[in-house]
Amino acid sequence: MPLYIGVMSGTSLDGLDVALIEQDADTRLLATHYTPLPADLHKELLALCSPGFDEVARVALAEQRWVELAAQGVDTLLRQAGKSATEIRAIGSHGQTIRHEPCRGFTVQIGNPALLAELTSITVVSDFRRRDVAAGGQGAPLVPAFHEALFGKQELACAVLNIGGFGNLSLLSCEEGTGGFDTGPGNVLMDAWIKHTLGQSYDADGRWAASGTVDESLLGALLADPFFSTQGPKSTGRETFNLDWLLTHLGDREKLPAEDIQATLLELTARSISTALQQSQQGTRQLWVCGGGAHNSQLMARLQALLPGCRVESTKAMGIDPDWIEAMAFGWLAHCCLEGIPANRPAVTGATGLRVLGAIYPA
Repeated sequence: MPLYIGVMSGTSLDGLDVALIEQDADTRLLATHYTPLPADLHKELLALCSPGFDEVARVALAEQRWVELAAQGVDTLLRQAGKSATEIRAIGSHGQTIRHEPCRGFTVQIGNPALLAELTSITVVSDFRRRDVAAGGQGAPLVPAFHEALFGKQELACAVLNIGGFGNLSLLSCEEGTGGFDTGPGNVLMDAWIKHTLGQSYDADGRWAASGTVDESLLGALLADPFFSTQGPKSTGRETFNLDWLLTHLGDREKLPAEDIQATLLELTARSISTALQQSQQGTRQLWVCGGGAHNSQLMARLQALLPGCRVESTKAMGIDPDWIEAMAFGWLAHCCLEGIPANRPAVTGATGLRVLGAIYPA
């Protein structure tokens, strides 16, 4: 049966997830490897999300380093799994998003797939988002189609929630069909605030947020951002939600205890997700959570409290590790591209129709 590798580097900018899958009628996860981003590359990729000096050369150099890291991750994964490059049909590489502005007609993921094909001797499929954007879509989220394939359409209203840097929902319902959209900040603002204040990369298990008290005035100001009241299809990124956005909203409130601000940011994530789910799919009975946010017990508890009629649990309950679903998705997207299977969902992205996504770089 065909083997694929998915390489995913998300908006949290923490590292590269590399997943080996077996793909026929179903998708099976066979092996995984995680490669953390070096601190200087993390800093440069974060800087490239905003306008700056000599961007073209800096992008080219950063994506070379990113690809070298990805190739090392693929090589390590193959050795650990006891597989050779010739056994892999293709790598599905998401690349690293540095700009996402579909309202202006573009999305940019860097990752030099030609170099990745050279370094690994494996066919690479990449650049999945731009065809959907070219067809008038948001180019994101792309995972609802994979969630549909992985979990199936459900008799009862169910949803899959990915919480990475940003949150996105996949709505799975036999009656309504598959839907989905970005919900707004996932971990991005919590990570930015703890980094800004304590110099830490993230708030482990939400413990710092749990030590604070939600400031309702600040929460109301943050939720007043137009993105939250906009109906889907919609997607977002660091262009909208970032540390500068937070600091602007804080104003004099920056004198609040830092842990109260963190608690408010966690509540922003939980409140925006729960409200979006309730408004878009009433009567949801099951919410499966994947991504790094699935490990934040404080955030999971808040989601459960805000969704009392819905069972909120990690995808681990379905036998699928929440850390690897997105990397698996890009292996699956490579499969769809090579087989000529449309992998966007116009109801999700707003594209004018179904499209085969991705560009192929032969081994």
